[in-house]
Amino acid sequence: MTTVHRETHRTHRIGWLRAAVLGANDGIISTASLILGVAAANASHASILVAGGAGLMAGAMSMAAGEYVSVSSQADTERADIERERLELAHNESHERAELAAIYVSRGLDRDLAGQVADQLMAHDALAAHARDELGISEVLNARPVQAAMTSAATFAAGAVLPLATALLAPPGALAWWVAAASLVFLAALGALAARTGGASLVVGTARVAFWGALAMGVTAGVGALFHAGAGV
Repeated sequence: MTTVHRETHRTHRIGWLRAAVLGANDGIISTASLILGVAAANASHASILVAGGAGLMAGAMSMAAGEYVSVSSQADTERADIERERLELAHNESHERAELAAIYVSRGLDRDLAGQVADQLMAHDALAAHARDELGISEVLNARPVQAAMTSAATFAAGAVLPLATALLAPPGALAWWVAAASLVFLAALGALAARTGGASLVVGTARVAFWGALAMGVTAGVGALFHAGAGV
């Protein structure tokens, strides 16, 4: 008897990887940008740390809530489509069988073989076959709101801790430079890790994350400096 080797593909990681990268990236960028903006407005060291800590908590909760609502909406749509497909199978099975066979013909099977495949798959689990091949909903890629929310919140907090810890340890006179430099290093490392995990280009992944992080921090620091200049007029 031949043993079938079950392969693991990178698409199996796409759900948690997307939420993890988005959360950590947002945690680093938003917290570092907030710290730099407040620092540029000439706030005290204690005020900068309070702002960074508040940003960490608010951002983690916002990420969790936003991700949960977003992915729940996706899950609701998937359930509605599956229920509609269930009704169509109950009322017009022959049409659904022809529809499934046509999908396989469009993928390269001849008409007779496509019909046989459709018959066998529908006999095994008609709803699962239509959900997968007609709707594009599979067990690997379907929406998981709680998982996405918890992953986003945890990774946001983990990312936000890095610039906040840097601000805590940095000399007050050079805090902005320390936070900016350290955050770019953290972002570059995150981009490289995400690219490696997802099988993408390390250079492109690293450069993309670092560029947008630098832009966000630069703009926020500029706004903080403008507020400080305006307050001094």
